[in-house]
Amino acid sequence: MGIELELHSGRPTRKGASRDTLLRGSYEHGEALARVLSTLDRHGSGKLGWVDPYGDTLFNEQEAQVARQEVTTLTRGCTDDQQKAALVDLAELLEACAATPGSYLWFMGD
Repeated sequence: MGIELELHSGRPTRKGASRDTLLRGSYEHGEALARVLSTLDRHGSGKLGWVDPYGDTLFNEQEAQVARQEVTTLTRGCTDDQQKAALVDLAELLEACAATPGSYLWFMGD
C-alpha cells in the first residue's frame, strides 16, 4: 500500500489530460506516507485523516492550508526516518498548494 502525491494547477482528471495541470509529483515516499497517515482517525477533526489509502483524495488550497498544521504534529511524533522524509515532502506540497490559487493536491492511494 502506498500513497503518491501530485500537485496540480487545476482540478486533475483521471484521463491523460491531468498531465496538462501537473506542477510537481512525489512518488518515492508512498509506503511510508501511507503508514503514517493510517494512524489518524478517519472520523476526527483533521483533514489528513480523510485521505483514503486505497483510493483518490483531493485537497484544494484551503484544505491544504489547514492540513499543513497537522503535519507539524505528526512529524513530532515520528521516530521513523522514512516517515519523517515522507512528511517533509508532504509539507512542501501542502505549502505549495496553499500558496497557489486554484490548485489541488492529489493523494493517489492504491
